[in-house]
Order: sequence, then structure tokens, then C-alpha cells
Amino acid sequence: MARKKSHQHGTPRHPRLWGRHAVAAALDNPQRSVVKAWATREAAESLQFPKDVPVTLSDVADLGRLVPNDAPHQGVVVEVEPLEEVWLDEIVADAADHAVLLVLDQVTDPHNVGAILRSAAAFGAVGIVTQDRHSPPESGALAKAASGALERVKWVRTVNLARALEDIAEAGFWRIGLTGDADMDLKEALGPKRIALVLGAEGPGLRPNTRDHCDALARLPISDAVESLNVSNAAAVALYAAVTR
Repeated sequence: MARKKSHQHGTPRHPRLWGRHAVAAALDNPQRSVVKAWATREAAESLQFPKDVPVTLSDVADLGRLVPNDAPHQGVVVEVEPLEEVWLDEIVADAADHAVLLVLDQVTDPHNVGAILRSAAAFGAVGIVTQDRHSPPESGALAKAASGALERVKWVRTVNLARALEDIAEAGFWRIGLTGDADMDLKEALGPKRIALVLGAEGPGLRPNTRDHCDALARLPISDAVESLNVSNAAAVALYAAVTR
């Protein structure tokens, strides 16, 4: 008889994270509640779980059954409470004069969002903003791709992205939508103000209403050898351009 797989990989209320960087960052985050853990003896000793977190010592095969498609768990899996909601005004009100913010328009792939979070942490972005119904939930795949940045970068989920872009403008951010059909390069669109980089999903790109809520549209100066960059790669390049302007 096949083994029952109900809630095998966690639930929205209790997502499962895996990989040593993701789990170590979750353990170090005072805002994150870790419910329980499974780990090899080596991983359990190296990560030093708090005494109030129940840890089940497991072998590699058992851990593989706790994650989807034998994901690279690196000897540790944890079940956590989702992070508390972050509000937009929390991250824009006290942002520095040359702060950079990322806005994602219906980017739904967890690997892309995780990689974008990692780049946001690397380049010191004040946070990312997504539409709550069209963005991935916290998950092991996203946290693994973020390599700890899920715990470090503030993530605002908003009901109305257009309204959020209006609030971002009121906070003094210059909103630049990245699109391949723009007339100017990103370098030309950058200014001395706070910058909000707005990126759309691969394929559809920015929706018309999102474009209408940008102060400028710009493209990355890539060669004709490729049609476009993956959205996470485009975010990294744009972040570097914005923080070094």
C-alpha cells in the first residue's frame, strides 16, 4: 500500500524550509517561529537548535520524503510559522535618500522570487513589494533560492499594486518600469531620488496599468545575442545599476 502523502511537504500555515543557509537564517531571525525540525545528527549539532524546538534525528532518506522531489535539503528540514505581515509604510517612511525598492508585477515563480530576495539582500534594497494574489507563498523552494534572504529582506504583499505604486511615489520614490520596448536605457532613467525598480513576469512583462503607474520606462542594454534576461537576473543587474549610480 502506498504511503499517505497528506501535508507531506508542509502547508501554507506551516511551510517547511530546508537547506542549511535557509534554516540557519530562520533560526537566527527573532521574528520567525520554528515549530519543529528534522535533521541528521551532524546537521543538528552544527545548527544548535533552541531547546524549545523538537528535533527528530533522521537519515537522509527520511528527510528526502519530507521535501518535494528529493529537494537538496542538506540534512535539515524545519516546519515554521509564516512571518508576520509587513506594511509598505514601514519600509518607505524612513528609507534613506538613495534607497532602492523592488516591485514585482505578478512574478509567481518561487525560484525567481527567492533569487530576487537574495539579490535584494546583497545590494541593500529596503524591501520588495508584490501583489498578494499573484506571488508565491513562503516555501522551501523559495527560501532555498533566497539562501537566507527571506529572513532578512522585508516583503510587502499588497492587494492593489497600482495603489501601492501611488503610495511609493508619495514617499519620494522615482518609479522605473523595466521593459524591453522602452526608448531609454536604465542608466538614462536613473536619477538622484529614491528608486523603485518595477519588474514584470517573464513573458507577459509589465501589465498596462502597472506601466501607467511608472514615472519612466527603461530597458537593460543587453546585446542582440539574447532576447531577454530571466527576471531574477534582470533584477540583479538593475539593482547594481541603481545602487552604484
